[in-house]
Amino acid sequence: MELRSVACAGSLGMTSPQSPIQGLAVRILAAELLRSCLERKFTVEEAISGSRDAQRLDARDRAFLSTLLLTSFRHGGEIDAILAGLVDRPLPRKSGTARSILILGVTQLLFLDMAPHAVIDLAVRSAKADRNALHFAGLVNAVLRKVSGGGPALRDGLDAARLNTPDWLWQRWVKSYGEETTRQIALAHAERPGLDMGFKQDAAVWQRELGGERLPNGQLRLAAGHAPVPELPGFAEGAWWIQDAAATIPARLAGDVRGKTVLDLCAAPGGKTLQFAAMGASVTALDVSEPRLRRLRDNLARTGLTAEIRLEDALSPDLNGAWDVVMLDAPCSATGTIRRHPELPYLKDEAQVRELAGLQRRLLRKASQLLAPDGTLVYCTCSLEPEEGEMRVRGFLADNPDFHIVPAAGDWLPRGAVQPEGWVRTLPCMSYGSSRGMDGFFAVALRRAT
Repeated sequence: MELRSVACAGSLGMTSPQSPIQGLAVRILAAELLRSCLERKFTVEEAISGSRDAQRLDARDRAFLSTLLLTSFRHGGEIDAILAGLVDRPLPRKSGTARSILILGVTQLLFLDMAPHAVIDLAVRSAKADRNALHFAGLVNAVLRKVSGGGPALRDGLDAARLNTPDWLWQRWVKSYGEETTRQIALAHAERPGLDMGFKQDAAVWQRELGGERLPNGQLRLAAGHAPVPELPGFAEGAWWIQDAAATIPARLAGDVRGKTVLDLCAAPGGKTLQFAAMGASVTALDVSEPRLRRLRDNLARTGLTAEIRLEDALSPDLNGAWDVVMLDAPCSATGTIRRHPELPYLKDEAQVRELAGLQRRLLRKASQLLAPDGTLVYCTCSLEPEEGEMRVRGFLADNPDFHIVPAAGDWLPRGAVQPEGWVRTLPCMSYGSSRGMDGFFAVALRRAT
């Protein structure tokens, strides 16, 4: 994927991070990428990784670009409501990046607490750099001056949880979890998440350098606002990898895997592969996407962990064998990861949940056929939707009465996550350690009756 270049991009590599030109170029780029996300349904990660201009930025400017885009989505409903009260009519389709510039301006003024003069000046200059947005530079100036004048009071009275959650998700979650829990999930999504880190060895060795909180599962969690990941101690040495606390649960449900064979289906980008390898398993990681496997190979090389990598469709009739553990982290709507990927609700819809449920059913059936007689099948999704978790497993057990659930247990599990059926359901509003927040996950271990 290649996004078109923007004005001033040629100066990105030649100016210091503090120069006015650099600040302008980053904001022009942010407006272009936000427009691509909204109109072409790119994720923020896809938009940034697909832009040569973004890749030319240094680590700190790229981190700021990401923060700017993610924050604009995290508070998207509030921003829309504020702009609706200040702009008489929707901007025409031919207004270029004008709306993106307004959204990013409000983001910086009300949610990133940046200096008003600089924000407004750079927003107006960004509009003037786009021939389609040029005619709206005066509007950009006027609206953002009103936002600056109104300040945080513009957010008073707004139902942020409801506004920032699209109708289709709000209605589904109220049905599944009740309105109060849904509200807490939405409020958790508005909080900028910290960084959870998995280690090859005891995390205490690195905690002295990294700081952060030791989590019940042995990970470290750094608060939001940490240095860019490549600059953190231990990254270059391969001492750790990034993995949300909830994402570590499925592998641990498999129990002691030292010396066992593990097939990690749909493995990329590879957090669970790294986790299994660090736990002493002999891992085969399989995925249908070569670019995503490339990221897994890079992480294996950086950490010095080993696994067999196979580019293959998990549903291929040629895939066979008998593994001690089969891990199926099935493709899903990923609604459990909205706190880290707040653009997802604007890129997906309810129809995709139904379509993916059929794929998950087929993958579960295939995964069960790849299991050794006394093996363990772990099924998980990073989704809050019952069709992709609880309902899938109930259907599988109804069709395969020789399988049973291995009840999850352990004081390392988040409080309230283990359900009466024995599976695990985490929610973004759950606390872990002393802080709130983790991805929404469903996970269960299954075993054949012997």
